[in-house]
Amino acid sequence: MNDWLLLLAAATIGSVVSLIGGVYLLYGKWGAAKLQRIAVPFAAGALLAAAFIDLLPEALEEGDGRTISLTVLIAFLFFFVLERTLTWYHHHHEESDTSHTHGRRNTSLIIIGDTLHNFIDGLAIGAAFLVSPATGVVTTLAIAAHEIPQEIGDFGLLISKGMRKKKVLLVNLFSALATVVGAVLVFGVGGELPIPQPLLLAAIAGFFIYIAASDIIPTIHAEPKRKVANIQTAVLIAGVVFVGITTTIAHSYIPHESHSHGEHGHEEDQHHDEHDHDSKHTH
Repeated sequence: MNDWLLLLAAATIGSVVSLIGGVYLLYGKWGAAKLQRIAVPFAAGALLAAAFIDLLPEALEEGDGRTISLTVLIAFLFFFVLERTLTWYHHHHEESDTSHTHGRRNTSLIIIGDTLHNFIDGLAIGAAFLVSPATGVVTTLAIAAHEIPQEIGDFGLLISKGMRKKKVLLVNLFSALATVVGAVLVFGVGGELPIPQPLLLAAIAGFFIYIAASDIIPTIHAEPKRKVANIQTAVLIAGVVFVGITTTIAHSYIPHESHSHGEHGHEEDQHHDEHDHDSKHTH
């Protein structure tokens, strides 16, 4: 039960935190471009640190190195194909729709895409909690950091399409709840399945590396101003340090052992079997 409460709390808080950038865009003084110049490199550092400092070392402790590497590669390619498919679908509809409902459909696609993206984030969070609560918390923090610049962009797009600020906020709030749904789904179902934990960790790491390498870091390289680029580099390193420290704290103060339903049940069965064996031996 404690794991369920921690999962729900982490996924919910992470979803709300991810909206901070968008909310500030609605009511703050900075524009989307200025916010993203800071949020994007921090997200890249957070994701890379979570992958290379927390997820992969833990996976390699229990799994075969070649299998772990292959799983990371497969996850990387899977998310590449998934994103290419969704991007093609989005652009195809933009080009083919010339009716008066074009703006409305375009807005709907933005919302649907954001909701699906949040749901996939939730799957990663749920899988991480299957491994251990500490890994789940670190993964949630990394995903929240990544979602901040993502939500800034989505808020900006919806405002540019003429949507009112209050409606933009409500739509994104409901969309963010897809993260909680995805996390609960994987944690509830996965706890009953014999899923190898090293492969879960490797898959999440591949997901993080793909996002950082394909979506975030190229944005940083595209920055034309050297001074801004230097600041972004410092912020990226700050993201790495932040997650590195968070990882240490999480694994120190949060129970590391997984308490998924399947493993817990297995331990109880094993305990009963040993008890029955001892009783028979005594008689």
